[in-house]
Amino acid sequence: MTQQMFVAETAAHGRELPVEDFMRIGEMARNFGVTLRALRFYEDKGLLNPRREGSTRLYTRRDQVRLKLILLGRKVGFSLREVKQMIDLYDPAGTNVKQLRMALEKSEKQLVRLGKQRALLDDAIADLTGAAASVRRMLAERAPQSAAAN
Repeated sequence: MTQQMFVAETAAHGRELPVEDFMRIGEMARNFGVTLRALRFYEDKGLLNPRREGSTRLYTRRDQVRLKLILLGRKVGFSLREVKQMIDLYDPAGTNVKQLRMALEKSEKQLVRLGKQRALLDDAIADLTGAAASVRRMLAERAPQSAAAN
């Protein structure tokens, strides 16, 4: 996650971006498969900070990378608060050791949580598979009787 952000931050840091490096809100939403409302929500939460040209939101490459990180974080089960903490620690001019340590710590904890969820899901799937097999057997036993009764 951090290397992608570093590349985008370095490219955008300290210089004006050409117009083609900006995306309007509709294009950003389409490209990332999110709603306009979601983008505004992430902006309200301080996760995205698009530039403004009048009432038009203009998203930079940095915003695009941040949105990728937000979506990846949400996909793997991080809260928006956790995602924001990790993103906010990023320093384009620094080593980002603190950010990397936090990302590793949170990732390892999330892997443990997801492993437990996987075990619970595996048990639930096994139970449901067994129950479905029992119902199929009962139906097979009763199907000839119900066909004769009709």
